[in-house]
Amino acid sequence: MKSRSIYRLVILCGAVAATSVAGNAVAAAADALFFDAALCKPPYSVASATEIYDAAEKLAKPDMSSLGAAIYKIPQQIGRDGFESDEVFFANSAVGVLIKGERADDLARAYGLKPETSDLMGASSKGYALELPAEQQPPEGLAGPGKVSIVAREGSALQGKTLLACEFIPDGF
Repeated sequence: MKSRSIYRLVILCGAVAATSVAGNAVAAAADALFFDAALCKPPYSVASATEIYDAAEKLAKPDMSSLGAAIYKIPQQIGRDGFESDEVFFANSAVGVLIKGERADDLARAYGLKPETSDLMGASSKGYALELPAEQQPPEGLAGPGKVSIVAREGSALQGKTLLACEFIPDGF
């Protein structure tokens, strides 16, 4: 009985220490969760977008005033590969992060993205995309005609930020 109590105490102390080091268990997980989502890990689906949305809702309330999107300003910096953000982005069939600075070229180099062939009706001044391989695309009929891609875009509407997102791009764009 005594060893069980000591074990619980050790686990509890470890959990408290881990939480204080991370600042917040949810915040620590957010770093990987939001960047993974922006890099299509897992590939975009309604289920994966809902998981990311629920995580963002636990951290902040959305700003719905720009870009026709929900932008969540989260309470901590997140980052990966030298890119930093504190904003999570949701719009139609896209989920991503707003990277600090105009970094589309850097993101393209880091993640193997290629210049986009469409300017999305002027919405971005610079854009790159990488279509996921066929085995990572949604099954026929579940998403409509189009492909899931990792995108990086910058433009005046983003006010000095760059969108890095996993996006379902309909055919023809």
